[in-house]
Amino acid sequence: MAVLINEQIRASEVVLTGLKGEKLGVVSREEALAMARSAGADLVCTSLMSSPPPCSLMAKGKAKAAAQKENAAARKASAGKAAGGGGKEKVKELRFTAHIEDHDYETKLRQADKHLRSGKPVQLVVKASGAKEAAASKAVIERLLADLKEAGVKETGIQTGGKGSQVKVNPR
Repeated sequence: MAVLINEQIRASEVVLTGLKGEKLGVVSREEALAMARSAGADLVCTSLMSSPPPCSLMAKGKAKAAAQKENAAARKASAGKAAGGGGKEKVKELRFTAHIEDHDYETKLRQADKHLRSGKPVQLVVKASGAKEAAASKAVIERLLADLKEAGVKETGIQTGGKGSQVKVNPR
């Protein structure tokens, strides 16, 4: 919801509330703006749903800060809904090479297994330096999927390109 401040308020009359919350009644817009200037405050419209609109005198800058905070909260809430609930979920990316040593493979396999068992998705990426290594990178992905079949299930097929292969694995 947009907050109207000072000259942005277009209504000819407003229901005014003072700096300390005291009700000042219905006054003209010009009178309310004059009171705000003399008090070193902002005139802030709190709702556009009624006529005349309710307005408050607020300390300079407070209204703008509150509006920005409210907008940020609204953006965060709508981003959470778009992602399907509790915010955007981070996907752990684990990178491998096409010709990985057994010890390194086991270490990264344990990391992937730990993430999947804690309920987090994992992106497995195997880099290949050329077309000759593309087949080897796909073989590493297939081996990983076989080793992780108890902890996770692949979300997409194995995507293979000139630079390697990748697959996203979701927890079971």
